[in-house]
Amino acid sequence: MGSSRSHWEDVYAAKAETAVSWYQRHPVRSLQMIAAAAPDRTVPIIDVGGGASTLVDDLLAEGFGDITVLDVAEAALAKSKARLGAAGSGDGSKVSWIAADITQWKPPRLYRVWHDRAVFHFLTDTARQDAYIAALEAATAPGATAIMATFALDGPEKCSGLPVQRYSPQTLAARLGLSFRLIDEARETHRTPGGSEQHFSYAVLRRL
Repeated sequence: MGSSRSHWEDVYAAKAETAVSWYQRHPVRSLQMIAAAAPDRTVPIIDVGGGASTLVDDLLAEGFGDITVLDVAEAALAKSKARLGAAGSGDGSKVSWIAADITQWKPPRLYRVWHDRAVFHFLTDTARQDAYIAALEAATAPGATAIMATFALDGPEKCSGLPVQRYSPQTLAARLGLSFRLIDEARETHRTPGGSEQHFSYAVLRRL
């Protein structure tokens, strides 16, 4: 999402979802933070940049019943839909799928939990960061939780051939502004399918 739609469509057309560097078989840290933020499994949750991530699978397995997955690449969403089968589509599905650029998206509803492990660190210019924050604010009400993971200050400087902006939980909270307060944080060393290590910062923020 940090670049053009065609970039991410090409990535997912060329690689299996299990081969991209950010792949996690089970996104344990994200799942734990979401479960802590949403003991009520009926609250609406959005996974921004969730594309082909298996987080939606694990959320369904944990009993969450109102999940939205947003990604700029329809190819990524298609991989998740195919993987989930009937659980991800059709009447009675607990998952909604949105193909959109988050910096141009107008949320049609409010979400209790906003999760992003894929997008914000790709936004390296102020205008696109501001547009993302505007969407985040429009999609949440006071009391909502934003769970965001970015490359840490000692994380990679590029990913998927694109430059990234690195953050600590504190610098991320400062960038999001006064509408959010940092309430929890974590650090994770992610091992890519290729065997390299990437350092991530996790921030849990309360909407004020």
